[in-house]
Amino acid sequence: MTRHNARLTSTNSPEQIVCHVDMDCFYAACERLREPELRGEPVVVGMGYEDGDDHGAVATASYEARAFGVESAMAISEALERLPRRAETDGTGASERDSAEETGYYRPVDMDYYESVSEDVRAILRDSADVVRAVSIDEAYLDVTDRTDWDGVEGVARDLKARIESAVGVVASVGVAPTMSAAKIASDADKPDGLVVVEPGDVREFLAPMDVEAVHNVGPVTARELREMGIQTAGDLADSDPDRLVDRFGERGREIYRFARGEDAREVTPRDDPKSFSRESAFSEPVADIDLVYERVRTLATAVAERARRESALYQTIGIKVVTPPYDVHTRARSLSGPVDDPDLVEAIATDLLAEFDDARVRKVGVRVSKLSFTDREQASLDGFDDSDEQAGQEQGDRSNRGPEHTRDDDQLTLSDF
Repeated sequence: MTRHNARLTSTNSPEQIVCHVDMDCFYAACERLREPELRGEPVVVGMGYEDGDDHGAVATASYEARAFGVESAMAISEALERLPRRAETDGTGASERDSAEETGYYRPVDMDYYESVSEDVRAILRDSADVVRAVSIDEAYLDVTDRTDWDGVEGVARDLKARIESAVGVVASVGVAPTMSAAKIASDADKPDGLVVVEPGDVREFLAPMDVEAVHNVGPVTARELREMGIQTAGDLADSDPDRLVDRFGERGREIYRFARGEDAREVTPRDDPKSFSRESAFSEPVADIDLVYERVRTLATAVAERARRESALYQTIGIKVVTPPYDVHTRARSLSGPVDDPDLVEAIATDLLAEFDDARVRKVGVRVSKLSFTDREQASLDGFDDSDEQAGQEQGDRSNRGPEHTRDDDQLTLSDF
């Protein structure tokens, strides 16, 4: 456990105590719950492939699998090159290696099962804090201000970790800080099974040596541009001229400057219904194989539609994101005449929109459904698309890479908004 001692200043209030709880390699941990034989073994959980197939993308890889270079969002075919699939005696149990070659276990995503495990964890979180903000299936923010103080928060966090592991059987890393952004970074700082406490007054010092990409709202594109400006670390960013950052990134430049200095006034609040569901997946390098790109988009479309159905959500707009070299972001969307629940339509529209990029080299793709409805289950008749909305979406779809960025979690491919 790492603890950064408090040195209170007038600009850092000790009033808010935020815990960020992040489940370690959650999908792989869930698979190990029902297959204890997988503990300690390389485990890869993938989207869009069946046993014996090699299509789709890695959703999460255990730390043992990462030792072989397998990472989230990697194509299953590439993962298999780095870590071949292990022969097994049946479809569920583990077996001895069939050769001296290092191999791993591959499992398809089972979101219904993972959601059930996640709900068990959330029950503990709700019992441990007055305010809980779940941000994905495997992470949440807790406001424990009324439950403890800075002298006792380490014990509270340690007890929380122990309860989750004992009652549910999965391991969590916890970061504690006076701000949401610092708490999230703290939970990543000592994975797996980590516990890091950053007390008021120490946030800036804690962040300073970290790579600039660790700062909240700084994704790979912005990090690359910051490095071109000579800004390598969070400390460099905190010491920068904010006017120079505003000139380069607009008002977001001032925001990331404040985050790097430990200034984050956001409070933990329960999350409202999401505005959209999306999945993104990056290729290890830009690809020109359009069949591979289409296959990835179909996989993502299926995953997004399944998530919307689990959440009892209808959607009225279906869109894609395509990132081309160097880091140019293009979005395309098509609006329907009313909300629907139709996975086949999501795939059909996503692949139709993708046709514009048949001749492009692609670095990353994503699929999104938006304009969600959680109460109206009456589906619209699909007499046609709203062409005016589609045209507006396409005309405004190309974005510069200076907009807000959403990056994938270090542990697994997660849902995010474009």
